[in-house]
Amino acid sequence: MKDTRIYKQAGNCPISADVYYQGTASPVIIYIHSGALIFGTREWLPAEQIEYFVNSGFSIVNIDYRLAPETKFELIIEDIKDAIKWVKNKATEWYDFDTDNIAIMGSSAGGYLSLLTGTMDIKPKAIVSLYGYGDILGGWYAQPSEFYCKKPIINREEAIKYIGKNEITNGEWNRFNFYIYCRQHGVWVQEVTKMDPVKDLNLLKKYNVIDNIGKDYPPAMFLHGNQDTDVPYEQSVMMHEKLKEAGVVTELITIENADHVFDQNFNDMQVQKAFSDIVKFLKKYLI
Repeated sequence: MKDTRIYKQAGNCPISADVYYQGTASPVIIYIHSGALIFGTREWLPAEQIEYFVNSGFSIVNIDYRLAPETKFELIIEDIKDAIKWVKNKATEWYDFDTDNIAIMGSSAGGYLSLLTGTMDIKPKAIVSLYGYGDILGGWYAQPSEFYCKKPIINREEAIKYIGKNEITNGEWNRFNFYIYCRQHGVWVQEVTKMDPVKDLNLLKKYNVIDNIGKDYPPAMFLHGNQDTDVPYEQSVMMHEKLKEAGVVTELITIENADHVFDQNFNDMQVQKAFSDIVKFLKKYLI
């Protein structure tokens, strides 16, 4: 059963979460959706994944957050922090799940935000990243994407037609055009963070996960298709290796011959095995 709650009011923009409560003392998965911080919504989390985790004994808090470029990058990060605080301190008014056992899980940009929580003051017990990334300063984001450049080229004038003035949490699919523009021109960092990769490098490094890994980083699992045309498979490999170097518990599951959003093909045998492994990983570190 789903409860929808507003976990934060940011000016005129309410920010919501769907709560799937699994019972007293159940561990919690906070899920963060994909969309390059530009588009997407919590409603993208497939029903079969929700059912799978709930049947495995987890409560789920599936969150929205404000989107770029209408909302400043730093404020998007604040939304994620506030969601964790809400689960720990406010949601307990309605749900007696186990707030000492929280995992953060996300896909693509949601994977990035999930990985970023491992560098925050309030850390989860475990992190699961599906085709996410830990390096927003790498060439893959800073240079034109070979894959996206095969599509009709979108200039900035055309791209910003899909962007508004008001802050939003539900990014419709037409905003994908703004993302294509960012990837075709290698300007995602500039457009989303409003920072210059050279002049503002030190500030940007604060949000570059791979530059901020300590020994207290939570156990982290990475799942990534080795034929990903959007976020390079190497992003998960690099993070996995960096965590191993730091002595942090980490697992990497390679989905053979799979592209981005491989988890949408939930009934695929390889994906089923991967989700079984996620549950084993979470139960090891949360229960």
